[in-house]
Amino acid sequence: MQAAIDEAELGWNEGGIPIGSVLVHEGTIIGRGHNRRVQNGSPTLHGEMDALENAGRLPASVYKECTIYTTLSPCSMCSGAILLYGIPRVIVGENSTFLGEEDLLRSRGVDVTVLDDPTCVGLMERMIRERPELWNEDIGE
Repeated sequence: MQAAIDEAELGWNEGGIPIGSVLVHEGTIIGRGHNRRVQNGSPTLHGEMDALENAGRLPASVYKECTIYTTLSPCSMCSGAILLYGIPRVIVGENSTFLGEEDLLRSRGVDVTVLDDPTCVGLMERMIRERPELWNEDIGE
């Protein structure tokens, strides 16, 4: 989770939204990323999507052995990508500032663990307080 937090902090320092993610296979980070919607002018480049993009094309057998770590509960788009690629485990930093599609993931057999990490909560609370317009844009409000 620390690597995902590092990614989130990098995104914040770049002027973006502090959500980070890493994709791990057999104990090794194979993809890392952070929300780059602001930096890249992208409508879809959430932290999980960036980590998947940076992992590159992988065989289905690799995804099925991965764990994705994300500092914030995954939205419907990111949850869809997790389901599409058959990633079986999601470790969530926090879900108190935003509750994504955890129930959907669980209903499809994904093992979801929420850490309630105070660093992750603090990053999002600060972002919502200091840049509410970015947050509303990110969640489609």
